[in-house]
Amino acid sequence: MTLQTIKASALKFIKNEDGLTIVEYAVAGGLITVAVAAAFLLLGGQVNAKITALCTAVNSGNACP
Repeated sequence: MTLQTIKASALKFIKNEDGLTIVEYAVAGGLITVAVAAAFLLLGGQVNAKITALCTAVNSGNACP
């Protein structure tokens, strides 16, 4: 390989932004995953309380498992 070919290949590699796109998608996917997990954690207790209240009402005041 000549020096000119190596230089052209290096410049082409530096200007290539495909790798950045993959990293951006990975970061966005990670943020979405964290947001969904946080929503489940925050809403989980409220949903559990509603289901327990419904179960207690159906069982005429007896405790639910």
